[in-house]
Amino acid sequence: MPGWLAGDASTRALRWFLRDRGYHAHAWRLGMNRGPTPEAIAGMTERLHDLHARHGRKVSLVGWSLGGIYARELARRFPEMIRQVITLASPFRDTTATSVSRLYRTGLIRPPRTPDPEAEVQRRLRTPLEVPTSALYSKTDGIVAWQSCIEEPGPTRENIAIRASHCGIGHHPAALMVIADRLAQPEGTWAPYAAPLRDWLLGVSWGAAPA
Repeated sequence: MPGWLAGDASTRALRWFLRDRGYHAHAWRLGMNRGPTPEAIAGMTERLHDLHARHGRKVSLVGWSLGGIYARELARRFPEMIRQVITLASPFRDTTATSVSRLYRTGLIRPPRTPDPEAEVQRRLRTPLEVPTSALYSKTDGIVAWQSCIEEPGPTRENIAIRASHCGIGHHPAALMVIADRLAQPEGTWAPYAAPLRDWLLGVSWGAAPA
C-alpha cells in the first residue's frame, strides 16, 4: 500500500521482489494515494475482502508511510482476515510529526476531513493491534520523525531500524530482506526478527526499545 501522493509504481520493485520468492504480491489498484477519502476507504475494504476470498487464507499487509496507517486500520477493523502488518516509515504514533503536516498548518493543502476529534484519532492510531506487527523505521528518514513510527513493546510487536530515507525504504535491500523474512514465517508461528550477520552490513538493527 503506497504512501501519500504515490501509487502502485512506487511499490513495483517490492512486489517484483516478493513474487520472485513465490508470494502472491498484489498492488492496491486505487491510483494515487490522496488521503483517506471515502472512495479510498471503500476501495481498500473491497480489495481486502476480494483477496481474502480469492486465496482462501489470511492476508499480510505491507504499507509504506500513509499506506502503513491504512494497513493498521484495516487490521484493526478486520483482524480475522489479517495475518500480520508490516509498516515502512509509517507515523502512526503521531501523524503531525511529518514535513507534510507543515503544509496543513500553512494552509497550502487541506487535510483529509474526519468526523473524529484529532486527539481521539491520534489515540486510536497508536493503539496496538490484535495481529502481529513489524514496524520498520529509519533515524535518517528525512520526512517523518522516527519516534512516530515505532510500536509499543509487546509479545507480537517489534521495531526494526533501517538506514534508509523515507522515499527509499520501500525498495532498500535491508527492508526487502526483513519483509521477506517476516512473510516466510509459517502462519501462527510469529516470532520477533532475529537478524543474521549480513544485516549489520545492510544497516539493520532491531530490538524492543529503540532510543
